[in-house]
Amino acid sequence: MEIPKDSTGRTTRMGRVVWFVLLVGALFSLYLVLHPFTPLSRLDIGILDQVQLRRATHVLLLLVAGYLITSRLPGARRTPGSWVFALLTLPFLYTFWVPNVPGVEIPLAGRLVGTLAWALAVLPVLLPALRRYGDVAAALLAIAPWAYQVRYYEELVNRAVIPAGWDMSMSFTVIVLVLGLVSRFLGPVMPSLVLIFLTYNMYGQYVPGTFQGARNGIDLILGKTYNETEAGIYGLITGVSAKYIVYFTILSGLIGALGLGKVVANIALSLVGRTPQTPGRVTGIASVFMGMFSGSGAADTQFVATLTKPLYEKANYDRMVAAGLVATAGTIALITPPVLGSIAFVMVEILQISYLWVVVMALGPMLLYLLGVLTFNEFYARKAKLPPVGADITLGRRYALRYSIIFIPILLIVVMLFLGSEVATAVYLAALAFVLLAYLDPTLRPAALNEAMRSPAYRLGLPLGVGLGLLGALLPLWAGWNLGNIPILPITLAVLGLLLGAFFYPAWAGGRLREALEPIAQGLVEGFRQLIPIGSAIVAANLIFGMMVITGLPSKFSIFLGQVSGESLLLATLVTAFFSLVLGMGVPPTATYVLTASLTAPAIIKIAAANFQGYGLEPQQAVLAATLATHMFLFYYAVLADVTPPVALSGYAAASVFKTNPILTGVYAARVALAKYIIGFFFLLSFTGTGLLILPVLQNVPGLEGWLIVLERFFFTAAAIVFLAAATVGYTRRPLHRWESWVMGLLALALFYPYPNLWMSFVPFGLGLLFFLRGGKTEAPSPQAAD
Repeated sequence: MEIPKDSTGRTTRMGRVVWFVLLVGALFSLYLVLHPFTPLSRLDIGILDQVQLRRATHVLLLLVAGYLITSRLPGARRTPGSWVFALLTLPFLYTFWVPNVPGVEIPLAGRLVGTLAWALAVLPVLLPALRRYGDVAAALLAIAPWAYQVRYYEELVNRAVIPAGWDMSMSFTVIVLVLGLVSRFLGPVMPSLVLIFLTYNMYGQYVPGTFQGARNGIDLILGKTYNETEAGIYGLITGVSAKYIVYFTILSGLIGALGLGKVVANIALSLVGRTPQTPGRVTGIASVFMGMFSGSGAADTQFVATLTKPLYEKANYDRMVAAGLVATAGTIALITPPVLGSIAFVMVEILQISYLWVVVMALGPMLLYLLGVLTFNEFYARKAKLPPVGADITLGRRYALRYSIIFIPILLIVVMLFLGSEVATAVYLAALAFVLLAYLDPTLRPAALNEAMRSPAYRLGLPLGVGLGLLGALLPLWAGWNLGNIPILPITLAVLGLLLGAFFYPAWAGGRLREALEPIAQGLVEGFRQLIPIGSAIVAANLIFGMMVITGLPSKFSIFLGQVSGESLLLATLVTAFFSLVLGMGVPPTATYVLTASLTAPAIIKIAAANFQGYGLEPQQAVLAATLATHMFLFYYAVLADVTPPVALSGYAAASVFKTNPILTGVYAARVALAKYIIGFFFLLSFTGTGLLILPVLQNVPGLEGWLIVLERFFFTAAAIVFLAAATVGYTRRPLHRWESWVMGLLALALFYPYPNLWMSFVPFGLGLLFFLRGGKTEAPSPQAAD
């Protein structure tokens, strides 16, 4: 769910409160990057120095801000899913009151607090009229488990398996509040799934067959969830939101508030020119550019759709094809380096690998995905014989060169990651760089600031800014503070000093300080606002992960998958891909990845590693390559869920702009770049197939031989994508007969497969080229959908 921006406006008292909480959330996260280098780091402040308490504070800010926002939104319509969610909470509530194991004691006051949390989280889902005041009360109640965690942190860690009564009460409170918030933003499917896992943990002994589990007491579940360090609600996956995602959403918020998104879009337009294919080309290029900054599929789809809709209308594209193109291209954001979606960071934490590894492995799938979008657009525009269109304003290559400087912060992120810096540090410095670039460029800075800088006060402001900047840079050195490997604190103080003197002082002197500060403050607020749906989903995914750790369900599911697939790698990947896509119909990509990675990855890695050893790899090398390929496969298919009907968030975002049917838009989005559903399989079906991920091959086959495998895979996969796009549209250099489209589609599938013998791929490649030999007759332009 995208939160309406006016829900965080400051037009009312509550609006100002929400705005302030969001600003505090963003500033708290940014300060954590600086904290190790400040004098406060010597005071051992729990919420700043203890990982568990930092995450608890992060969750608190999500809950408080989230519930305050939802209290101001219109009540959602009650659906059958709402009733399912509410009913699934009852076994959890009942077991909280009547524990399923003897000897568990929860004080009456603690049970009442937990029941109050349940009522505030669940009842407004069924009775939307209660939301306005109930959600404000829920936001206030969220403070209780956080305060309890801060007060008794050390004792809680020591009694994770045997919790005290109030420990269980606070655990129950925070769990139901998180689930209630997720249900408000993302619907009932994901919180219902969490509750199914909770119920399985408590009553798994009643499940027959392979999946029969043990009876875990409510005390064990609540204790480990709240008190445990890495497997609980404040564990590893929640840490992804606090450690990585928040910084990228803040970066995205700043870019939007500083008005840089429009510049990025104009650069894309300037690179494309005036052609019949311009709308689709701009869609693809702008989606990649925006993906470098944001990592949010639905948000990028919304932005690109708004930008390109006039172009599609001028070119006379079929509306459904246009919406499908935009929805498909918008999802590229989730796999576009360097700012990948939240799944990438979950993978980093689960596998304990470098984020740079994921960036390198995501590069190939992203380029191939983009190629699928562009080739579909190319063949469609040629078949429909559309007129050439371009931007309303003259945007030459000079424009792209003039504003290419806005990519410098992105380059900074890549360089710092390559040098081994923390992700948060790299993104933090990139955010500073974006602010500095926007304020230094007179065509980008706020209009009020430009006016102020023409005043006499600027004559004093410029030297004042330079002086304060130098003072800020030197102060940590003089004070003897810890500078770290990267002098992030001196850089921050230098930038702040320059902004304060050179820009904010003239604005203050001219009575325009608020307008000068507004873009930065609003960017921070917007960034944390964007985080809330994603962050709450990640916390819920951590709950699922914790529940699976307790039950040992992954090992049971691996046995089941092995039985179903008969140890066939093809069948195992087909079953897993189908499971991922179905799961993604109601669960966000991050949760889809967490579930599929926990349940299916062990079995697939085992089968794939045995397969890879046949190529001559040592067992340890084969396991590493299979692990990377398997998790990238699961990552990729979790992303595809964002564009697969019937519940496709990017499809809904595109439909809202093009005014099309969301379900039908999702169908067209699935058809556009159909190859995207096939590429992922060939990460796994053979070791040479991992050449599309680059890293697994180059780690195990050094030198020219490794690069030849990579280049061969990319060449033939790219050709297969072109053939499949032509088959889907029904056009090469001429319209294709239906039988020709089918033949081309089969040849494309044959090209995708990584054959042991390189020359075998030239057979389908040569046969496919035959369909491009003869051109068609020239006809009048006519809008049409792809066949």
